[in-house]
Amino acid sequence: MNRDGMGTKDEERAARLKAALRDNLRRRKAQARSRAEDGPAESPPEPAPGSPSGPRTDGT
Repeated sequence: MNRDGMGTKDEERAARLKAALRDNLRRRKAQARSRAEDGPAESPPEPAPGSPSGPRTDGT
């Protein structure tokens, strides 16, 4: 720990970060449980055959 109190600031920051990470994990788990209860998510529609799906490779 430094004499100017930098160690204390680092410890406070680490505690805030730890709490935020814990909250984020809790929220993600709750979201996953909710999605599992709702059933499988609907996948986005696939592009129709022959429709452009990316950059053209013929140079035009």
